[in-house]
Amino acid sequence: MPHTALLRRVSALAVLIALPGLALAQAPQKAPAPATTPAANTTAATSAAPAGPDSVVASVNGKPITQGDLAIAADDPALSLPGVDDAQKKNLLVDYMVDLRVGAQAAEAAKIGDTPDFKRKLAYFRDKLLLDDYLEQEAKRAVTPEAEHAIYDQTVKLMKPEEEVHARHILVDNEADAKKIAARIKGGEDFAKVAAETSKDPGSKAEGGDLGWFTKERMVPDFANAAFAMKAGQVSDPVKTQFGWHVIKVEEKRTKPQPTFDELKDQIDQHLIRKAQQDLILKLRAEAKIVRPDAPAEAAQPAPETKKP
Repeated sequence: MPHTALLRRVSALAVLIALPGLALAQAPQKAPAPATTPAANTTAATSAAPAGPDSVVASVNGKPITQGDLAIAADDPALSLPGVDDAQKKNLLVDYMVDLRVGAQAAEAAKIGDTPDFKRKLAYFRDKLLLDDYLEQEAKRAVTPEAEHAIYDQTVKLMKPEEEVHARHILVDNEADAKKIAARIKGGEDFAKVAAETSKDPGSKAEGGDLGWFTKERMVPDFANAAFAMKAGQVSDPVKTQFGWHVIKVEEKRTKPQPTFDELKDQIDQHLIRKAQQDLILKLRAEAKIVRPDAPAEAAQPAPETKKP
């Protein structure tokens, strides 16, 4: 739970996150701001420039806390503040950074940073941050329009054309009911209306039995075989599956359209990022001199047999 880490740090921010109502209730009431004209509001809005990363928002014993420090804290998953507006979030983050600096300065005075255990932790987290940032840079280099479109073109080229059917169905418990329903529809009654009255399928009943577009493998074999053997506009005789008895109407048939670039872009980007980062790590490992004294010894390979004359 994200608040746990904050409570361990005895942070005032943790209390405010855990009890946002209390924090708001105890906030001093401000007098109403004087009314301003629209022109004055516009001038104030246009003159306010966004604060840069070196902009000082507070200080602790003479050491500044900057807007850049707040941005780093805001990226910490332990400090997630969903549903909090920007002004309140900034105030909470400043409070947290003040607590963090106060505590860190006290820990430094107590020589906590000089202990071997702390130095090991510091080295670990430094290595982790360095690697995370390095991999992030590699990800940015990997995702280019040229690489994206090359993967897209390769992907769609490998996709085989698939037939799709747009169908409706009515599901009932027994063959006798299915026969009566099929007769009603073939006699001219509207399929969607009969489906809404009689179908036992809660997922499609309200939609007049509409199942949308589907490929053959998405349906159970008996249903799929019947639907894909029919022509557009045709109504089936009763079809039995593990779910019961169906009456099927095929609305349309088509070759499944290939996905667009935009539809696949997110998947392509994730593929490029994972591949680039994996390739980088494998390259670094291959180039490094790695010694593992505790690694299990590789099993001895049997000598090749020599052919006897």
